[in-house]
Amino acid sequence: MKMSPTPLFNDVDWQPVIDAMERAEHIVLITHCNPDGDGIGAQQALYETLTSTGKQVRMHNRDGVPRIYQFLEYAGKVGRGDWQQPQWADLIIALDCGAFGRLGMPESFFNGAKMINIDHHASNKLFGDINVVDARYCATGAMIYDLILAMQAPLTASAATAIYAAVMTDTASFRLSSATPAVYRLAACLIEAGAEPWPISVNVYESRSLAGMKMMTACLDTLEIKHEGKSAWIYVTEDIYRNTGADVEDTEGLIDYARSIDGVEVAVFIRVDEHDSSRWKISFRGKIWANVGHLAASLGGGGHAYAAGCVLQGVFHDVCEQVEQAVSRTLG
Repeated sequence: MKMSPTPLFNDVDWQPVIDAMERAEHIVLITHCNPDGDGIGAQQALYETLTSTGKQVRMHNRDGVPRIYQFLEYAGKVGRGDWQQPQWADLIIALDCGAFGRLGMPESFFNGAKMINIDHHASNKLFGDINVVDARYCATGAMIYDLILAMQAPLTASAATAIYAAVMTDTASFRLSSATPAVYRLAACLIEAGAEPWPISVNVYESRSLAGMKMMTACLDTLEIKHEGKSAWIYVTEDIYRNTGADVEDTEGLIDYARSIDGVEVAVFIRVDEHDSSRWKISFRGKIWANVGHLAASLGGGGHAYAAGCVLQGVFHDVCEQVEQAVSRTLG
């Protein structure tokens, strides 16, 4: 028996978002720097829904769509880098982005436009003119699902595919505690709408490049166990990028190997910024009781209880020492 689509949460007020979208003539959808499956999936699903209503919509991010998400139907329509038409949009919708600076675009990109901020990170800075931020959701893609239902718009196969990719990746293939019974019911509705789990999984998880495999080997060689076995650390340096020929997209999922070690409560992944060798992107993953969202916040970042991150500037050794002190406080 086919399931009737129902929202994950009935108490979210989507009307201000719907009203703003109806009034807008030109809409730009954007997600955070180095976008992941949730940001891209949410962007693609909302793009299809809005264009089907006749709206003029564009997608534009600072960085391109990662290779593993190029299979999504509208991936080729996502602009990247410099924006050539300032003040084209009268409405910009930021998706899955916890802070304005994480969008990575110059101020001129936003001039004259109203901003809607849709996100599921508890640490969100509420930078929009309209903010729908709800940490109960497992993914921003799940929020777009509820928004589509609130719009009374049809859920197409391509939109369902994009949302499934968003939810699958942000729940670590439905393995995190955020994968509630309601999320599994959502997944069933998406499949009934046309999402195909196996091809999506193959594209996302079984399409690693040879360079990416070499990076994984090199990265795992950096593995360190600290805090009496409670933390596991892995790193990507400029040398690893150079010696393997891999890029930042190939780092996707590497931190999960560190978290998977028995007894590890906090996994730490430190990688050099691909544009600035003095900047370091730090990702954290928690397993059972450690709140890495609070850990990241103590270093100026943010995220969820089990997945979070921050960016630090400085010399590698000093950055590692700063992060280790913060992890020590978290682990007590």
